[in-house]
Amino acid sequence: MSQDYIVAKFGGTSVADYDAMLNCFNIINANPQVKVVILSASAGVTNLLVELAAGCDKNKRKELLEKIRLIQFNIINRLQFPEEIANKIESCLRHITSLSEAASLATNEALAAAIVAHGELMSTMIFTHLCKEQGCKVEYLDAREVIYTTGNFSEATVDLDATLANAHKVTSLIADGTTKVITQGFISSQLDEGKTAVLGRGGSDYSAALFAEIINAKECHIWTDVAGIYTTDPRIVANAQRIEHISFKEAAEMAIFGAKVLHPATILPAVRSNIPVFIGNSKNPDLGGTWVTQSVDNPPLFRGIACKRNQSLLTISSLKMLGTSGFLSKVFNIFTKYNVVVDCVTTSEVAIAITLDHKQNKGQALLENPALITELEELGKVKIEHDYSLIALIGNNLTATKGVASALETLDSYPIRMICQGASDHNICVLVKADQADNTIKSLHAALFEK
Repeated sequence: MSQDYIVAKFGGTSVADYDAMLNCFNIINANPQVKVVILSASAGVTNLLVELAAGCDKNKRKELLEKIRLIQFNIINRLQFPEEIANKIESCLRHITSLSEAASLATNEALAAAIVAHGELMSTMIFTHLCKEQGCKVEYLDAREVIYTTGNFSEATVDLDATLANAHKVTSLIADGTTKVITQGFISSQLDEGKTAVLGRGGSDYSAALFAEIINAKECHIWTDVAGIYTTDPRIVANAQRIEHISFKEAAEMAIFGAKVLHPATILPAVRSNIPVFIGNSKNPDLGGTWVTQSVDNPPLFRGIACKRNQSLLTISSLKMLGTSGFLSKVFNIFTKYNVVVDCVTTSEVAIAITLDHKQNKGQALLENPALITELEELGKVKIEHDYSLIALIGNNLTATKGVASALETLDSYPIRMICQGASDHNICVLVKADQADNTIKSLHAALFEK
């Protein structure tokens, strides 16, 4: 049975400066049910730490560290009693300096994770101090004492049993009914060695859902810089409409295909424990937001449009495919060998076309690895085309409803390189040239959501 607890997570823009942090305080202070608060690093800090973790010369390190110091002390200098927290942040900066010097000589995943984790550690230290100054009873908690992981250090895998066994470390702090816990998103501790690991970019949402599962919360609130999930990106379509209520499956599809409001991994703990997720704007909480739940009543045929940019199309043509078995397994065995991540696949009698995301495949260079291409060319003629975008039309029962294909009629004036439908009831994907993506989205949205 769930407790009347709420976990609230605030993203980087929500803790970017003093005024933003004060907005966050006002939100959690106004709701006594908020018991656990998860913070990202202040906006911009993680990128600077990532650059330090990659290794750089002395002058560059000094420049990056000064930028980090400026972001944090712009907040600290507006506190009523900044001395104590200033000393703590200076200590963090000295530690980052030492670690980044080591990274300049030779970096590795464990060292990089230890450096990058400081963004969340600093933001939570500062926010804890701010809350205490405002008269709120809070306790600082290091997430690495709760979230245990295995695998690599840069995209660690949560050990759920070990993590859930740490529930008492959280619940004991909030047992008095008045204390709120301030802790970090994104970071964890490796189960075997105890070293710092991170959950991957965007992992703070995942942390929030995990903490909600750990304390058996009734809700998880994700506070960001937009008031919920929209039918498409409002920066592309001014008439995009906020979705008031969406199912976990629909939200996951939107996120997987490029909607950046919700990290796909957030869905997993929430689905497991049937915890509703609310997404709102921390700077304007009265605007409302989107509720994500296990299911919704009368879901619409079309829910929204998402876009994944920086796509490449790899085509393998071979007469060896004709009437033979095992060709696709050979292709995918090669992909497995070189850690190539595939999005969409279509086939004909003598060819296979595959979309590949640059971000998932560590940039375009992997797709042009000579060894990878050589092995693929043993199977057939290989062609790689760049500068595409994958647009996904998200909906419900798309494979069982008549007339779904008519949704694409509005795209008659745009050249479509590939259409992929049938693998899921929840999406139809089209691949278009990158410079046509925004116009394609606008046309689809006007036809399906603006009538």
